[in-house]
Amino acid sequence: MRYLIVSDLHANLEALRAVLAQSAGGYDRAICCGDLVGYGADPNPVCDWVRLNAAVVVRGNHDRASTGQDDLEWFNPVARNAAMWTLQTLSRENTGYILGLPRGPLSVDTFQVFHGSPYDEDEYVIAAGEAGQAFSYLETRVAFFGHTHVQGGFIWNQSRVETILRTPAHTDSQPLLIDPQCAYMINPGSAGQPRDGDPRAAYAIYDTEAKEVTYRRVLYDVAAAQQKIHAAGLPPILADRLALGR
Repeated sequence: MRYLIVSDLHANLEALRAVLAQSAGGYDRAICCGDLVGYGADPNPVCDWVRLNAAVVVRGNHDRASTGQDDLEWFNPVARNAAMWTLQTLSRENTGYILGLPRGPLSVDTFQVFHGSPYDEDEYVIAAGEAGQAFSYLETRVAFFGHTHVQGGFIWNQSRVETILRTPAHTDSQPLLIDPQCAYMINPGSAGQPRDGDPRAAYAIYDTEAKEVTYRRVLYDVAAAQQKIHAAGLPPILADRLALGR
């Protein structure tokens, strides 16, 4: 089975379309690690695609915030503005869909899916030390997560935790063979708002038969996504950062 793994779409339709175009015919099922909405200007088209095409989806913190499930006081002013705009913009059908999304971890095939960490959906797992604690909560050898917007993840090789670096800027693909003696927490990166210094949309393909994860990056029409953000009256920084990958 080949899985398309996406995360942190953040209502960026242009990025999602580029991911789907590049990955077309290369997967059997789609999985989303959360944050369908927030920041971007196309929450309904993005939610429509996820609702109709993703086999498994876990909720993210922006999904909760943008549907009135969370107090927005802990969000920064930019994120709060975007969440309030999304709350007013989402269709009733998509609001209901997001409200029904489960929290992770969820078990899929031979792996798990969650947004932040296996013990806290809002936890940022950024460093090897944080990943070391998270590995002790896994129920499978492979898990996929998002939230940090940084492509890569971590490997536990039974003696220490190693960091997986993002796909280099000079290529659009980076394979990772799964060693059955190790454990993996794999972050496909953010499709809609990367923050690892690479503005290309990020995602991953997991081939369970070949035991291989392929990290992917793809260029998309950043200018079009930026124009929509400006037209919606959202904070300009949300448009500016798309070009920087920060």
